[in-house]
Amino acid sequence: MRVIGVIDLMDGHAVHAVRGDRDGYRPVGDGDAVALARRYSIELGLGEIYVADLDAIRGGARQDTALAALCAVGPLVWLDAGVSSVPHAVEVIDLGVAHVVVGLETLPSYDVLDGICDAVGAAQAAFSLDLRNGAPIGACAAGESPERVASRARAAGAGAIIVIDLARVGAEGGLDLDVIARVREAVPDRLLLAGGGVRGVEDLNQLGHAGCDGVLVATVLHQRRLGAPEIEAARHFKVRR
Repeated sequence: MRVIGVIDLMDGHAVHAVRGDRDGYRPVGDGDAVALARRYSIELGLGEIYVADLDAIRGGARQDTALAALCAVGPLVWLDAGVSSVPHAVEVIDLGVAHVVVGLETLPSYDVLDGICDAVGAAQAAFSLDLRNGAPIGACAAGESPERVASRARAAGAGAIIVIDLARVGAEGGLDLDVIARVREAVPDRLLLAGGGVRGVEDLNQLGHAGCDGVLVATVLHQRRLGAPEIEAARHFKVRR
């Protein structure tokens, strides 16, 4: 199983995301995002980080200076910067990220997702299946089930599907394994990642049994309840397909 450290970036600072209440997010330590990325890489041995540019996701300017600094640290970067068009996706790739994440929350239509996947290729196109309490959020997915949205993203050409329930982020309540299992069944041939609510090693093991190839983690890393030995052990967990 792949373990990917999350950095939520707001106004150039790393913040601690809790339940999607973005106005209430507070800095992680002194808010130094580059130092946090280095800790993930050097202390914890993580080779990948997931960066959410919260300014861009909320409709503001992309934090290019901070993002370029994070890309220079070393780990491969998955970046969600509120991408909503093909030109925007290409700009993100040009920053040097490994994967551009297209979030359901900011996606105007599935046609746009088709175009983005065609432009950047499946290997670099990831789709974030954004949920709140198990229900997809985003205008283009009104009334659809998570597995139906995942199937649409697969058809569009996304090489990876990321299941994130914002109501569970930072809440340490565990993940919805039923939703994840249903999404896994809908997209059996895609890389499947999940995040939001991870409490420790046992959750990672259960996610592997539910079919997750990898997990996004933040709170358990900030609180040092998941360290290098546990991360190394998780890499050997078997993922059920």
